[in-house]
Amino acid sequence: MIRTGILFFALCAFGWLATAQAAPADKPDKTVQHVIGTVAAIDVKHIVIKTTKGPLVSLKLARQVKFKNKQHPQSNNPPAVGDHVIIQATKDKKSLTADIIHYSPMGQASEPPQ
Repeated sequence: MIRTGILFFALCAFGWLATAQAAPADKPDKTVQHVIGTVAAIDVKHIVIKTTKGPLVSLKLARQVKFKNKQHPQSNNPPAVGDHVIIQATKDKKSLTADIIHYSPMGQASEPPQ
């Protein structure tokens, strides 16, 4: 019984190894990263985030950057200083570029229901 289990495991492992694809030899120049924190500064071309671990991170804003407001999903307005953000960014050799910015406004509270 134990031999059968070992043989079955070995066949599965061999099958997995035989069908697994090797990683590409050349590493891509760009990787996707996430930045979590609070907006410290923002302008048309850059956003600076105070990360949850402490340091400031500066990101370029891509031309097609998408802003996703948690309270108003249809809005495409950028976040303000003090808003909490989760940013999906692309890192290349020289810089970090924001592609999608999910944020939760921390300024004015939404209107209470009447």
